[in-house]
Amino acid sequence: MFVDLTVDLIEATVQLDQPINEAKRMVGTGFLVEVPQADGKTQVVLVTAAHVFEKMPAPDVRVGWRYQNAQGAWLYEPSTIKIRTANGPAWFQHPTQDIAVIPVQAPESFKDQAIPQSMLGDETTFITEKVRAGEEMMTLGYPHGLSANVAGFPILRAGKVASYPLSPSTSYPTFLIDLTAVPGNSGGPVFMTTAGPKGKTFVAGVLIKQVEDDNQRLELGVVADAVFVHQTIEIMQRGQATGALSQPRLTPGLPAPVKTPGGPTTDTQDMTDRKTDPAGQAAKPSGTVN
Repeated sequence: MFVDLTVDLIEATVQLDQPINEAKRMVGTGFLVEVPQADGKTQVVLVTAAHVFEKMPAPDVRVGWRYQNAQGAWLYEPSTIKIRTANGPAWFQHPTQDIAVIPVQAPESFKDQAIPQSMLGDETTFITEKVRAGEEMMTLGYPHGLSANVAGFPILRAGKVASYPLSPSTSYPTFLIDLTAVPGNSGGPVFMTTAGPKGKTFVAGVLIKQVEDDNQRLELGVVADAVFVHQTIEIMQRGQATGALSQPRLTPGLPAPVKTPGGPTTDTQDMTDRKTDPAGQAAKPSGTVN
């Protein structure tokens, strides 16, 4: 049975931001994943690019939650989570890839929006789903801190797979997608829905950086394979079981012929901080950076 879960991913994706001063804020993207536990219960974690948290200096990060009221309208209701404690980072990080996960207590109205961990691709997905170079994938994010509307939903963009081969991840941990990745997109899910009567939607990876050559953007994004999200979740679970603290990256990341962009800093005001007239048209930002 064909199932397109694009809307599920949209609803699971959130903006992450941290004010730097009255004019600028650090911005990134994250998405929620529901992780099964040994006792039969589940835990919700936030997945993003590790550098999003690393480059945000303060201990608290704002997460752009949303909820639907009785009239069916979506409303933006952000709150903060702690990403650092006196003991160091609160997130768990992959030792070689730009992937981080952190357990979160999502609001009651939002926790059901998390996608199941089974929706993340694994080592066999590219082969079993016959994913080829040139096929279209989509990504969700907040480029330069912009959102799709006043409710804070992410912006959906698409591009073609620009790499070959795609697997195994041990040899090719990242792949390229033909779209411009800008600050604010980092940490967003990259996904596709395969064709045919048995087509399905799966997360192929996490957008982590853009390709630059001599400070020229080549309109290519770099995606870390979703296999490393699974591995980072396993690191988190082992740490929780042993009481070990989360740790920063233990070894340098693998070399790649790309340059990491400068930080996810933007002077774009929060696009959800807008007033809406009765016709539903958004007014200019109020000038307040939350």
